[in-house]
Amino acid sequence: MLKIPACKNFTGYKPCFPGYNCLEEGCKENNPIGKKILIINLDAMGDVLMTTAQLPVIKRKYPESTIYWITLKIAAGLLENNHYIDRVLTYDFESLAILDSIEFDVVMNVDKSQRSGALAMKVNAKERLGFGINQNGQIIPLNSGADYNYRLGMDDNLKFKVNNRFGQDYLAETFNLDYKRDDYVFNFTDKENEFIAEYKGSTGLSEKDEIIGFNTGCSLLFPNKKMTVDQHVALIEKFLTFDRFKIVLLGGPEDTERNNQIASEFPGKVISTPTEEGVRKGACYESIPQLIITGDSFGMHLAIALKKYVIAWFGLSCWSEIDLYDRGVKLFPENLFCAPCWKKVCPYNLECIQMIDLEKIVTETVNYFDSRKSGKI
Repeated sequence: MLKIPACKNFTGYKPCFPGYNCLEEGCKENNPIGKKILIINLDAMGDVLMTTAQLPVIKRKYPESTIYWITLKIAAGLLENNHYIDRVLTYDFESLAILDSIEFDVVMNVDKSQRSGALAMKVNAKERLGFGINQNGQIIPLNSGADYNYRLGMDDNLKFKVNNRFGQDYLAETFNLDYKRDDYVFNFTDKENEFIAEYKGSTGLSEKDEIIGFNTGCSLLFPNKKMTVDQHVALIEKFLTFDRFKIVLLGGPEDTERNNQIASEFPGKVISTPTEEGVRKGACYESIPQLIITGDSFGMHLAIALKKYVIAWFGLSCWSEIDLYDRGVKLFPENLFCAPCWKKVCPYNLECIQMIDLEKIVTETVNYFDSRKSGKI
């Protein structure tokens, strides 16, 4: 029998190094597989980005390990060039067949869903953490560390009124990890950094410019997270009166029409970035502003991952769960009885959106750029 190296570089398909036979000569550059860990995270793209904050602590707990991550095709690009992850799998038949053949030491399921829970139960693993499903198809916590996270989904009072822990905090507890407030992990490739520099040059932007980015929309799942077009127009009009800021519109395919409408109000005065070039290019465009104004959306999580200063407003979603890592300001309706609510349809005429303090957004933005100019930050 051949002795197969327990090395993560070895695929069994071709030599790790041309002309070198590691089956006969042993590993030339041994990279131990160690603990095999599978992360399941098939939910929203913002959640996938937020979950990357668990990677540093996973590696601290399991320094010799191989990390697999399975997610949806739309989110897989967010995990590219991530030095903590050994293999990203997209949720399809081929990936599920591959996972069927691997014995994992630990599976960590982030999602409270039947689909992800079923996968967590099906994978061959010595230890299961997070969420699974029982014989009745009901979502269940798989370990005591997941209990608090589980109860947040079942107890509106706990989630909306009592909880003041960041999502990264209770997710670390879910996976039996020591929470150290680790940041999101997102890395550009050299080629992407070159593209960013070229795009800035093509639009006349320079390092000296004070650039404000507007994430104008949100996913179609919760359409009431976004500001009105009129609110965006009013903010941009105000910023342009300072004669110092450059304005960049950001967003995805669902925001194309909205961004075109906003840009049409300011011909030649704002930069409307492409919205249909995928998440990696979207991240390139979002990397250009120093400050991002956004609702609670994927764009907000991307801004956090890019280490931007973030001014984020909240209405229906839980602002207490979001960590801006001391790089921004959260605006939320403190005295509105119905917020947060996580409702897709509002019975109160979207009062939480109407209450967004546009003047405070302007003040906080000016204060940030003034502090940058004075060298305070």
